[in-house]
Amino acid sequence: MHIPDGYLSPATCAALYASSAPFWYVALRRLKRLLSTKLIPLLSVFAAFSFVVMMFNLPLPGGTTGHAVGVSIASIVLGPWASILAISIALFIQAVFFGDGGITAFGANSFNMAVVGSLVAWFTYRAISGKCAMVSRRRVIAAGVAGYLSINVAALLTGIELGIQPMLFRDASGAPLYAPYPLKIAIPAMMAGHLTVAGLAELILSAGLVAWLQRSHPSLLNATAPGAALTEAEAGGFGWLAIRPLLAGLAVLMLLTPLGILAVGSAWGEWSPRDLANRALPVGVPQGLERLSSVWTAPFPSYAPPFLRSSSFGYLLSAAFGSGLILLAALVVDWVFAARRRSG
Repeated sequence: MHIPDGYLSPATCAALYASSAPFWYVALRRLKRLLSTKLIPLLSVFAAFSFVVMMFNLPLPGGTTGHAVGVSIASIVLGPWASILAISIALFIQAVFFGDGGITAFGANSFNMAVVGSLVAWFTYRAISGKCAMVSRRRVIAAGVAGYLSINVAALLTGIELGIQPMLFRDASGAPLYAPYPLKIAIPAMMAGHLTVAGLAELILSAGLVAWLQRSHPSLLNATAPGAALTEAEAGGFGWLAIRPLLAGLAVLMLLTPLGILAVGSAWGEWSPRDLANRALPVGVPQGLERLSSVWTAPFPSYAPPFLRSSSFGYLLSAAFGSGLILLAALVVDWVFAARRRSG
């Protein structure tokens, strides 16, 4: 679901950057209140969690792969606006350092997964859970449905964005300039794997984590419940020391990331120009796609640092680097805001 550089026209990329920008702006404005209540550690943990979860590739029908996103649980715990920023941060790190998703397509990927995914998950969870008790099984069901719907809506948008490219952007001979597959191919190809495997993975992940939080840390669910008022004292409970169980779980997940490269194949619609050439396209590799595919070269493409021979260790190191970068940045920002709070 990470659209690479070259698959979307510059006009499409610009439109989706423009579509994401208002949500980023509102999220940052709303996050000022969260920053003042010491929720930076929690936001960074869920950004790192989403980054690591997306490294666990699952085999999908047709020989491709997919993954969960972690957007539903982020929305349930953080609320939709903080979730938008958390997932966007994870996508940004993936694109810049690992080439997982394009720089030009970052706006599109953020719109699909971070913005729409967060909002769908949030409203679905709230609609189903209502005002039931925090320990109610209904909240577990609501989280599962929210996860399943959010990732499938994001996949549908991705299929549409890819599928309209050959309709709207062609060269003088009529050949596609960017993504070569029309809607009748792109949408079924995207939805087949997400309605089955990837959607179920997001469902199980979301429901399982909500069930675990109900037993171990229900205050994380209460913070964004209907009518809940988050006080300064309660917010202080979400500091670095209080979320040690979440950090420990993140560390365990990182250690397991080499399992993510066991799935054979690559994600549909994320092929390099060389991979596309091997697929024997009738008109060859689209010119615009080939040109834009080299707009950015990630230092560690495909989570495989070039200085390491072991792909498993390289994958593990990439997980540690990406999530560590997110947490380190959060520590710096948290320190800055703490200094401001102390100064008045």
